[in-house]
Amino acid sequence: MSGGKLDPIDRRILAELQADGRMTNVELAKRVGISAPPCLRRVRALEEQGFIRGYHARVNARDLGFEVQVFAMVGLNSQAEADLARFEQRCRDWPLVRECHMLNGEIDFILKCVTPDLSSFQSFLTEELLAADNVITVKTSLVIRCAKAEPGVPFDVLEARAAELE
Repeated sequence: MSGGKLDPIDRRILAELQADGRMTNVELAKRVGISAPPCLRRVRALEEQGFIRGYHARVNARDLGFEVQVFAMVGLNSQAEADLARFEQRCRDWPLVRECHMLNGEIDFILKCVTPDLSSFQSFLTEELLAADNVITVKTSLVIRCAKAEPGVPFDVLEARAAELE
């Protein structure tokens, strides 16, 4: 793996870890068809190069008492880079905001928020989000249910593309 290019073994390592980040290095090495020491070196290199950004447990938000999930579409008064950066930092500081994406089009940002109940979200909306500098509009959509929440990337698509380029 040189210059940030991934070979098929690196991509397989990433796919396996994305599916199960708790497996041992020995199990990972077996799954990708190499011995444990070079597998560990490759994993460390993938971490150092930023391809692996962390390891996380997927928790059940509702079982933990976070009953409400809301998408908030935010419009800003100014899209100057400094104003965008300030808003992004505010989003990083708000615990209820779990994701923040800048968009192209009518909406400047979409935020994924989780809260224990609607009144908690309403308080956040009125006291924090709508009160934030530069925010001029917020439209919200309450999630009824989630049909798919797949983290990471579809490695089968990546492999098909790599095969086409070879």
